[in-house]
Amino acid sequence: MMSKETKEDLLWQSRTSSNGVMREAEIILLCVRWYLRYALSYRDLEEIMRERGLSVDHTTIYRWVQRSAPELEKRCRPYLKTTPDSWRVDETYVKIKGVWMYLYRAVDSQGKTLEFLLSPTRDAQAAKSFFSKALAASHTVSPRVITVDKNAAYPKAFNEMKAAGVIPTACALRQSKYLNNPVEQDHRAHQTPRQTRDGLLFLSNSMANTARI
Repeated sequence: MMSKETKEDLLWQSRTSSNGVMREAEIILLCVRWYLRYALSYRDLEEIMRERGLSVDHTTIYRWVQRSAPELEKRCRPYLKTTPDSWRVDETYVKIKGVWMYLYRAVDSQGKTLEFLLSPTRDAQAAKSFFSKALAASHTVSPRVITVDKNAAYPKAFNEMKAAGVIPTACALRQSKYLNNPVEQDHRAHQTPRQTRDGLLFLSNSMANTARI
């Protein structure tokens, strides 16, 4: 028996095909892009589409985002600009669907995001996971220096990874609260779940797919 969601998707396809104005794929890409780029809810997008003569339920847009966001990330990553070799790394505490998680982020000297990771813990293992993800990213270069705060987990993770040859020998770890201001200020500007939602949808952790409708 066909589910309600499948029937709704098929009805949507037939409507957009007979409309002839925009193909279904274009509508999906538009909704997903607007949701990820701007502070819009699924119901906001439902209303925006209705104003343009398109009837699509907010739950359908939710499914589009869950399916398409990871694919968009995979396709966009090769086109990201190469980052500088100076990283500022820090973590902050955010609530996702009622669950508190640590959001690790690295920015360059201009405050532009290099990489991020969601973790349930704030320890050396979490720091190593974040460093590994950042180093493996296609758009990052081997860091010359990594600036962190006074969190004792960073030196432990850094030294272990350096000894294992994962972090380049020439790379230096610098602990400085003052020099880490750009990433800390950026964290404060993204404290609410609504503001952090865009980035969290791209995280590999399954908790990243729990944004509210």
